[in-house]
Amino acid sequence: TCAGLGSRQVLDAALLVPDPTLSLDKGAIPAWRSGSRSLNSFYRRLLRGVSKHYDFSLEVPFAELSEEHRKIVLEGSGETEIEFTRWQKGTARKTHKPFEGVIPNLERRYVETDSEYVRQRLRRYMSRQTCPTCSGRRLKPESNACTVGDCSIVDFLAMSISEAIRFFDALELSSYEKQVADEVVDEIRQRLGFLSDVGLNYLTLDRQSGTLSGGEAQRLRLATQIGSGLMGILYVLDEPTIGLHVRDNARLIAMLRGLRDRGNTVVVVEHDEMMIRDADHIIDLGPGAGAAGGHVVFSGAIDELMASPDSLTGQFLRRESEVHVPALRKPAGDAVLTIEGASVNNLKDIDVRIPLGLLVCVTGVSGSGKSSLVDDILRKALFRKFHASKEQPGPHRSITGTEHLDKIVVIDQSAIGRTPRSNPATYTGAFGLIRKLFSETPTSKVRGYGPGRYSFNVKGGRCESCKGDGLIRLEMHFLPDVYVTCERCRGLRYNRETLEVLYGGKNIAEVLAMTIDEALAFFERIPAIARRLRTLVEVGLGYLQLGQSATTLSGGEAQRVKLSAELSKVATGRTLYLLDEPTTGLHFADTQRLLQVLESLRDAGNSVIVIEHNLDVIKSADHIIDLGPEGGEGGGHVVAVGTPEEISRCGRSWTGQALKEVF
Repeated sequence: TCAGLGSRQVLDAALLVPDPTLSLDKGAIPAWRSGSRSLNSFYRRLLRGVSKHYDFSLEVPFAELSEEHRKIVLEGSGETEIEFTRWQKGTARKTHKPFEGVIPNLERRYVETDSEYVRQRLRRYMSRQTCPTCSGRRLKPESNACTVGDCSIVDFLAMSISEAIRFFDALELSSYEKQVADEVVDEIRQRLGFLSDVGLNYLTLDRQSGTLSGGEAQRLRLATQIGSGLMGILYVLDEPTIGLHVRDNARLIAMLRGLRDRGNTVVVVEHDEMMIRDADHIIDLGPGAGAAGGHVVFSGAIDELMASPDSLTGQFLRRESEVHVPALRKPAGDAVLTIEGASVNNLKDIDVRIPLGLLVCVTGVSGSGKSSLVDDILRKALFRKFHASKEQPGPHRSITGTEHLDKIVVIDQSAIGRTPRSNPATYTGAFGLIRKLFSETPTSKVRGYGPGRYSFNVKGGRCESCKGDGLIRLEMHFLPDVYVTCERCRGLRYNRETLEVLYGGKNIAEVLAMTIDEALAFFERIPAIARRLRTLVEVGLGYLQLGQSATTLSGGEAQRVKLSAELSKVATGRTLYLLDEPTTGLHFADTQRLLQVLESLRDAGNSVIVIEHNLDVIKSADHIIDLGPEGGEGGGHVVAVGTPEEISRCGRSWTGQALKEVF
């Protein structure tokens, strides 16, 4: 039924009737709204026949119909025949047949149609749900009938890595079974041990790889390398501590030392203080970012770095510069968002109160249930409410307090655009204003150039050889594509006539080549443009080029571009911002600046919820929700809530113990 996926796309009643306050007569079912909406339209005649037979009105809001009537409309009348009016050659004829129902009708059309357009349209009303045949177990009953130690393969794969280790520790085999399986069992034990050692003991064995975070996927690959036993290898790791709680860092560092001691070289790009302090040799680049960086500021051991006056990293390690604990924390108001009965993944039917108008930090060891609570339940439920999302939130009883919000914004580290044409100027809206400014110059008016002349996406002003990309993509078939500078425009993106138009002595290509710091000074007298550029500078991106391709930005840079776009908007004071580990890829100094941005969003009356392991962010929060106490099955409970000072006094909380050292 599900082809081994455990779930399938099915028509969702909530998506079929997105606004239950509408009546059937006014189009409560958008999927049946296409075509004629006259009284004689096909679907209208069907509904009129059903309403007459079961004695309900088409003009009553769908939500006010009885549950039985709503079920008949959506699922059909079964074997019961209903009288319908059928028009044939302008003559009304009566016919009797069962009513198919909205869901069976659309399912049939989805299967029978050859039109991809129709299928795409119907997918808007579908969501992924557990397969009814296998109940998400993915295999046939015959496959599940085979057991080892009274455990089927599906039951075993549903275990976390730590549970699987305990299962094999307790597994008793007969002498014959040992002859058959001893080597296999030893190999499995060894590989499970590697996964546990890199801090992944909370993951279930059947976890889909696409749902792993970047840090989890990297540590999974690291576990395979540790098991290989190779020597003389150069390992390069980019931020392996992503997603790791402070408690688990020491174990990861011990694993990397084990690789080194075997005769390998381990190079780590990292901002984590514990990792930096434990390194044998440190190379510090800078001193700034972008054009202000690119120099080796320091190279040597940790003791020498601590004494280096030139290193910004050294200043933070010496505590000359640091993120200070707020003198006063913003108190909670009356507005509260409450999640009741959260039980997705490893959450243990918990109730969570989130005070609004504050900077709230959700903490806990890896696998404690943070993303399950914030992403699988809260984000999906609010996206469904505010943005008509198709995603189904995880199991929970209710979410109350949403009347205090008017919008939800997720600020993650995904790219701000997929093509070289996307850049910080286009994303923040500054580019539209700059194009309008160029179109108002005397030269543009004489030549009849409008704002579209200066767009990468419109024919006329752009270079047609590269379609405004500045680069030509060469397809390498079995190798990654190669980009080379366009020979015709030499990477300037525009044709010669467009580049002849100047504003303030600069053409459009020269403006886009400016850093954001330079562009802010250049457009200082244009308030609308300056306001958008100033927010980019405030989030620490003044070193980027205004027209820098989005594909060249790091995840942290893309996230801060999104933050600046939000800062430049007029605050409603009722927006909820969700961020998952925003300090990934950020230096101590960048984290300090990020916190200032988050606090400014909060001070405008908005609510900010951050999932984070970084202690600088945690100690700066107004309110903490700590989940755990462990990962996987050992997690999913609310361990402690309150201010960072209150959490630090909780002996059961691993986050509290780390905060106690900080304070």
